[in-house]
Amino acid sequence: MLLFRWLILLLLLGAAVCFVIYTATGQVRYKRFGLITLKWVFYAGFAFFAVLILERLG
Repeated sequence: MLLFRWLILLLLLGAAVCFVIYTATGQVRYKRFGLITLKWVFYAGFAFFAVLILERLG
């Protein structure tokens, strides 16, 4: 559980850094990488809640 929390936090921080770099430089590749990272944040969040639900059922 702690691993999922740290993973989500680090991915969110990485996405935020990418968006800050994008606003500073205007290079589209940082925006694209930030959006990809944000997508993985959602995947990690869904996995986290799936584990919580399965833990409650079992």
